[in-house]
Amino acid sequence: MVMEVFTMPEYDLVFKVIKDQFSSTKRTTREEVMAKYDLVFKHDRAGRLVDAQEFEHLEFDRSRFSRELLDRLESLAAKGVEVDENYVVIKHVYVERRVTPLNLYLYQVEKTTARAAVVDYGRAIKDMAATNIFPGDMLLKNFGVTRHDRVVFYDYDELSLLSECSFRKIPQARSHYEELSDEPWFTVGENDIFPEEFQYFLGLKGELKALFVEEHSDLFEADFWNQIQARINAGGIIDIFPYEQSRRLQNAKAHSALRPEV
Repeated sequence: MVMEVFTMPEYDLVFKVIKDQFSSTKRTTREEVMAKYDLVFKHDRAGRLVDAQEFEHLEFDRSRFSRELLDRLESLAAKGVEVDENYVVIKHVYVERRVTPLNLYLYQVEKTTARAAVVDYGRAIKDMAATNIFPGDMLLKNFGVTRHDRVVFYDYDELSLLSECSFRKIPQARSHYEELSDEPWFTVGENDIFPEEFQYFLGLKGELKALFVEEHSDLFEADFWNQIQARINAGGIIDIFPYEQSRRLQNAKAHSALRPEV
């Protein structure tokens, strides 16, 4: 809805070009999208935010492009693309490592692997929260799985600092009519977020949804987010462990076993 994305068979990369016009559901601007990517460049990515390299006037041989792709670029991102007989020049582009979108990955792998990815999906959200990042749109399609089976986030246009968000519980309806109303019976601020609604929009179903709820039900509680926010605002640093507990050194004896004898 914001980027036109293409790749090349011999490269393990994707090229992301900002569209001239966004989908009607996106309330953002080109400048705001670029500011989000700039934030990621400068922020602690916690191993969960795909590194994006920014290029200007990147030149390709025209022969590398299908007619269909050229038509899409000239139609949807014409302000940022120049095409002549020999070359295609992308005036501004982000280049990221290619990953498998999580929503597709879960259908492509065996059950045990899918279950591990769903659990890591929740961990990825928590790791980002620990570094003051709220992904905004937590749909599966905005996350990907690396070649090392690690879940990462790559869609930054709705990303924000967690410290700028307001996490709230949905107020109790005062009447039966309010509860059945098509419109909310309470005011919603620009930065208001209601975590209890997350479970309805993740895209998980059946056994995988049940597993996610079992492992990460705290993500659906405003208290969880407010506690992390309070620690961040107080200047606290929340530890992030990139390895499974089974792979970490457990005690001093294990450390000493690795030291060379003098």
